[in-house]
Amino acid sequence: MDRLLYIAMNGAKHSLYRLAVTAHNLANVSTNGYKAQNTAFRALPVFGPGMPTRAFVVDTTPTADLSGGVIRTTGRPLDVAVHGRGWIAVQDANGGEAYTRNGSLQVGADGLLMTSNGLPVVGDGGPITIPADSEVTIGKDGSVTVVTNNQYNAMTTIGRIKLVNPPDSEMVRGDDGLFRLKSGQPAPADATVNLASGALEASNVSAVDALISIIEQSRFFDLQVKLMQKADENANRTAQVMSLTA
Repeated sequence: MDRLLYIAMNGAKHSLYRLAVTAHNLANVSTNGYKAQNTAFRALPVFGPGMPTRAFVVDTTPTADLSGGVIRTTGRPLDVAVHGRGWIAVQDANGGEAYTRNGSLQVGADGLLMTSNGLPVVGDGGPITIPADSEVTIGKDGSVTVVTNNQYNAMTTIGRIKLVNPPDSEMVRGDDGLFRLKSGQPAPADATVNLASGALEASNVSAVDALISIIEQSRFFDLQVKLMQKADENANRTAQVMSLTA
């Protein structure tokens, strides 16, 4: 009974964790460039004297589904989507380099080209500054071209967005939702990564699959709770039997 209660308790605890991850994915079904988070668990024996038959559940290293989402046309010049594999380099809140697939860009009050979350986009030589009163065009190679004062015969390339393509196995998601290399080092630029201008990549989360997973995981949690209740009932009956034989 003690072992039953212990195992069921651990199962219920991690079922709640899986539900939280699935709910987080579902909440981001409309977030541009979002990559679904996966959950993986494994059973391990409890080490120590007196507990050779007990086991508990631990979560393994969290992973992400890095498959591409649907690319939809917006017609907005500052919207870009990565074609196929690759990432857009941005500067995180700590000044380091991180990577995203959310290409909804904007020009800040200080002229910096940044994401919709206010993170500066990294160029060849650092953040990219857009001149005032300029029209911006982003090429498929990440080049940023501006036209100032409607002088279309004097288009100027002011920078190039850093595009990278490290192996998926080297990418990890941070608490801020951005991805980085496991080594913590910046990834090298990759000239083979292409952008689609005037388009955005949708989230790769399937709302239908997420809803089905929530139902399945809720039932699994209920099962663990019933097992704990059954362990409690068995313990009470055993106590009653022991009191009768005493």
